[in-house]
Amino acid sequence: MKKLIIITFLFSVVLSCFSQEEERSIDSLIQQAIEKKIDDYYDLYRFFQRERFNKQDIDFLLKESQQKEYRLGEVYAYNLLGRHYRNNSFFDSSIENYMKALELSREIEDVNAEIVTLNQIGVVYRRQDKIRNALNYHQMALELADKIDIPDIDTKISISISNNSIGNIYLALKQYQLALEKFKKAILIQEKTEDKRGLAINHQNMGLAFQNLGDIDAALEHYNKSLQYNIENNSSIGKVICHNSISNVLLLQGKYDEAYKYISEVVPISEKIGNQYYTSDVYITFGNVQLKLDSLDKAKTYLEKGLEVANKHKIPSGVNQSNLYLSELYEKKKDYEKAYSFYKKAIEGERKTFNDKNILYVNNLINKYDNEVSRNKIKNLAKENEIAKLKLLRNRNVLIIALVSIALLGVLLYSMYRQRLLNNDKKILMLEQEALRIQMNPHFVFNALNSIKLYVINNEQKNAVYYLNKFSKLIRSILESSSVKEVTLSEELKTMNLYMSIENIRLSNEVNYIENIDSNVNIERIKVPPLILQPFLENSIWHGLSSKKGKKEVSLSVTKISDEFIQIDIVDNGIGRDAAMKIRKNKSLNRRSIGIDLTKERLRNFANEYANNYSLIYTDIIDEEGNPKGTKVSLKIPIL
Repeated sequence: MKKLIIITFLFSVVLSCFSQEEERSIDSLIQQAIEKKIDDYYDLYRFFQRERFNKQDIDFLLKESQQKEYRLGEVYAYNLLGRHYRNNSFFDSSIENYMKALELSREIEDVNAEIVTLNQIGVVYRRQDKIRNALNYHQMALELADKIDIPDIDTKISISISNNSIGNIYLALKQYQLALEKFKKAILIQEKTEDKRGLAINHQNMGLAFQNLGDIDAALEHYNKSLQYNIENNSSIGKVICHNSISNVLLLQGKYDEAYKYISEVVPISEKIGNQYYTSDVYITFGNVQLKLDSLDKAKTYLEKGLEVANKHKIPSGVNQSNLYLSELYEKKKDYEKAYSFYKKAIEGERKTFNDKNILYVNNLINKYDNEVSRNKIKNLAKENEIAKLKLLRNRNVLIIALVSIALLGVLLYSMYRQRLLNNDKKILMLEQEALRIQMNPHFVFNALNSIKLYVINNEQKNAVYYLNKFSKLIRSILESSSVKEVTLSEELKTMNLYMSIENIRLSNEVNYIENIDSNVNIERIKVPPLILQPFLENSIWHGLSSKKGKKEVSLSVTKISDEFIQIDIVDNGIGRDAAMKIRKNKSLNRRSIGIDLTKERLRNFANEYANNYSLIYTDIIDEEGNPKGTKVSLKIPIL
């Protein structure tokens, strides 16, 4: 007995020594990272990759990083806290820490850290079935990553994560073919980068898509591929997920005993891991297996466990599935009152999170939009081809007329040449204007439709109808103005008001748009080129206001400064042109503004028909301390 006590004591001492040594090892690594001040987020991830951080380790990393003013370390610590709370299904705390990481990554202008954090926030919202928020954050991550000119392996992995997550959102929307396209894109990147963890996740997701499409054999094939990758990665949570999915397929095939074998093996593993999201899923599947095997008491126990966890951690899909199986259980027990009660709860929950008719309606809009994009691309190619032919024709005419002019020394032929050259230039300019409109439609229309789609998904019918009406009016106005050379200033202002309303959806309606029209200006008689103000308003929103915190405002004023001119001023309270240019350079978001260049050409061509020319002046607005507080664009347009 004494020997047993001594052995037990020595064993405890040894374990304690190992634990203390491990703690010292992680603490030492944290100190090394802070001393080195590793300045690349992915390098910092690789530095800690093999370490398992507990809550105490993460708190130590955060405290030391704050004391030593190591901002990237703070970002990494907040992301670790976000993952810790997410894995334990404390989603509100997870979001809170991820948001701190996002704010810091933007403050230190680390694009890689920002991309990773945006993706992680999207994952948390997806687990809560908050589809709109999830889609927004994954799209922001994907857009940032796509802007990088030469993406490295780490950026490609982030792109694959975004594609995988958006694919999962399509799964939630029951758009299984669209989901498969996203998963296949992610797998192509992961195979090239040998990302086994990503391959395990995406084969699992593809299995789920095929299962919902009714292709059980393909689903089982992908689930087994995922399981093999998880075994290679020694991933316990991956094994839990795969066994759960395979069990569900076996249930569909009527192989209840095999399903029991797979799911019963991972119930204790899931409980040990402590990820409540997947634990709830495993309980529900195990309860369903017991239900199919007519072991009703055990089925009731595990279905109620799954329902309790899903309710506690706000997992709507788990709540709906538990209620549905409990309805089937009480039906078998011939307790039809309870069966009806649980079935009603399941249906109401499903209706709350998903409305098939609304989704179908918006997807029809998306399909129509996709067809329109294809047609516009064809039209754009045709316009570009015609432009090239006209340029060739113009060059040839220049040579011919020049030779004839020199030979005949005739002023008449020279005048004719000048007139023909001017006509060709005008025609080319009008074609370029049409090409610009066609190029603008896909990007702008996609964002608008996507935002309206999310209102419908969230059952915000009034908002959906309101913005859909505005969107249809804007598209009609653009199509009508594309066939004319001039419109009244009144029509232009109405179109811009619609445009600002639609763009404001993307910024959560944070922008206050104001119009001030001088009573001396007859906007019904003054003519301007169509869509001439849109590029300046777009610059105010996306370069001046999108990165600004706090109150956001754009004002458009029209004044008559003389009998010959009116002046249109567009003023925003954004971050200023210098700050906007710095952000674009640092975040690899630079792009050439063809909209402003083409607008100047159109204004020049418009002013040729008047006695006076136009003018365009940019003014940086600064406060009393010399700090930028906005930008003013002054456009003087001739009216006589």
